[in-house]
Amino acid sequence: MSGQVMPCSPQEIGALFLFEKLTPEQLGRLCSEGRVERFEAGPVYTEGEPATCFFVMIEGTVVLSRRVGGDDVEVTRASQPGVYAGAMQAYIKDRVRQVYNNSMRVTETTRFFVLPADTFAAIMQEWFPMAVHLLEGLFFGSKSTQRAIGQRERLLALGSLSAGLTHELNNPAAAAVRATATLRERVAKMRHKLGVISAGPYPREALANLIEVQERTAELVAKAPTLSPLEASDREDQLTDWLDDHGIPDGWRVAPTFVQAGLDIDWLDQVAADVDPEILPGAIGWLNYTVETELLMDEIEDSTTRISHLVDAAKQYSQLDRAPYQNADVHELLDSTLLMLSGKIGSRIEVVKDYDRTLPKIPAYPAELNQVWTNLIDNAVHAINSTGGEGTLTVRTALDHDRLLVEFRDTGPGVPPEIRGRIFDPFFTTKPVGEGTGLGLDISWRIVVNKHHGTLQVESEPGDTRFQVLLPLTAADDDTPEEPA
Repeated sequence: MSGQVMPCSPQEIGALFLFEKLTPEQLGRLCSEGRVERFEAGPVYTEGEPATCFFVMIEGTVVLSRRVGGDDVEVTRASQPGVYAGAMQAYIKDRVRQVYNNSMRVTETTRFFVLPADTFAAIMQEWFPMAVHLLEGLFFGSKSTQRAIGQRERLLALGSLSAGLTHELNNPAAAAVRATATLRERVAKMRHKLGVISAGPYPREALANLIEVQERTAELVAKAPTLSPLEASDREDQLTDWLDDHGIPDGWRVAPTFVQAGLDIDWLDQVAADVDPEILPGAIGWLNYTVETELLMDEIEDSTTRISHLVDAAKQYSQLDRAPYQNADVHELLDSTLLMLSGKIGSRIEVVKDYDRTLPKIPAYPAELNQVWTNLIDNAVHAINSTGGEGTLTVRTALDHDRLLVEFRDTGPGVPPEIRGRIFDPFFTTKPVGEGTGLGLDISWRIVVNKHHGTLQVESEPGDTRFQVLLPLTAADDDTPEEPA
């Protein structure tokens, strides 16, 4: 948008704090190569357009905003003469993409001193060469430092996740190995017991009945109900008494296995009715091995299923076999991240999932959103641990107008009001030296705001801190989501 060009007064622009140290000759050059423009209320330039001019406000009111999703979010409003915006990095030239980083509008008739970007860059190079070198070094040095520390933070997070995943995998793997070794032993004993029974003077009908009882027993084990500790203890006593009354040796050793398999007195009565009295002790021993093998196979199945789920979670978290940009289910991403971080979260922190499962898939970079979830969960866990290590982490999803909300709520000490405005700044951290780089929230903010056109905000008071991620439900015009490969 172009304004009305007006006469430029060296005395007027020399009164602005940006130019107050310049000589009359320098002010004269600014007026000859620049211009004064008057804008009526409305837009001046738009975020993303080529940065062609450097604006210094002489009088009026200016508002700067950033595009978030489909909305313009106000970030600065000022009426102080001398405030500036626009092509502020023109002196770096083509080493940085020269576009406006925000949108500017005025709310009343406003006058600006306007300097073309090329002229601004040439004047900076000529008048302040040392300052330009320092600013360039600061700009590129900060970018380089951010990249280096960001890479280190990602490696540290990867190491932590790898350690947690290894720990999580080790438990079911070790359980499967133990159960397999025990199963081998029980099957050997079952073969021996079957040999003893078959070698005895028992009729064919009795052995057939025993085989039928074994099949029914295996079916019952698969449907075993869950008992409370008190119910299990009472049932063990009942089964032990029954076994003792029927002359079964070491009944107290057998009873817990039968109880774990969901067997009761009625089942024992049926076994006694179907099996001859002389074969009953051997039959009970053989059925005990049958029950143990079924329970061990269930344990192996549970362990290997757990391993499979962990591997699936790792693949979901890393998104290795998926398109980088796709329509994603945030609940799958959240679940995989929570599972990957379960070792770090520990057992003293209660995790509550308050999901709205009716929410649609959204266009996103899933691997990068997983990095956001990781950073926010890690901060929540650190906050809770700083107050004793016990607390609640609530992960909530909901529809917020036309955006999808993902909220991480913790019961930690909260973010003090005096630093709340700085927590998304690069290198700012409240963690002890060596524990935080200060880039976790900065990286998260850039992923959410810059890459997903969303919003990342915080609401906090002692015992209730909420980091809220708001993501658009539809893709921006320049984004092309893909279905997972």
